[in-house]
Amino acid sequence: MSVLRQPGVLGRTTRQRAVGVTAALSAAAVETVAVGCWFSLVVGSRTTATALAGLGVLFCGAVLRMGVFAATVSDLDDLLQPQRLGVTVVFTGGWIVWLLVAEFFGESLGVAVAAAVISGILTGAFVLERRVFSGDATDSSSDIPAVSGLLLAIGASTLLVAAWFIDWGIATSPLSLGFTTVVLSVEALHLGVLAFGLFSFFAHQHRFQRLLAIHRSN
Repeated sequence: MSVLRQPGVLGRTTRQRAVGVTAALSAAAVETVAVGCWFSLVVGSRTTATALAGLGVLFCGAVLRMGVFAATVSDLDDLLQPQRLGVTVVFTGGWIVWLLVAEFFGESLGVAVAAAVISGILTGAFVLERRVFSGDATDSSSDIPAVSGLLLAIGASTLLVAAWFIDWGIATSPLSLGFTTVVLSVEALHLGVLAFGLFSFFAHQHRFQRLLAIHRSN
């Protein structure tokens, strides 16, 4: 029977897509702000204070993004229990390892190796997150979120390239606002963060739609 003849099926599909897009937007916004702020803090003059502040921002962002995931596919009860906090530690540590690997190898090789590393870490973390929140003991090869991990790795590489290899920026003329003067500027790093946000949205949207479809069929 055609789906058009089944209003209930069509309605559930529409709601599923709306929930998936909303969750993806929320998760991407949180992740972009967290990773972007952390990266901006540590990519320049790195001190103990900036490293600790960046770590705190990254961890809080991971907790909030995990909350979006829990609210979408499970529930928010006991969000801070040890095994669930362990997932946030994996995500937080993954981004730190990514930057350390990139800096260790340096240049284009560092970007490529770090992309492979973060793609693998995020894919594994996504699988772990699903098992912790959904209670799935196993994941078939078709359910492993490798595409989402790869998309986020591409976004991360774009962010790294913008910071390391592109020396570009534009600024407006000084704008007088009362007793102060404001200059608006756009730099390559800002565009890198924006690109990361777009790839983050695509990654989470792909993942949430697959997870919601699996939950609906169960």
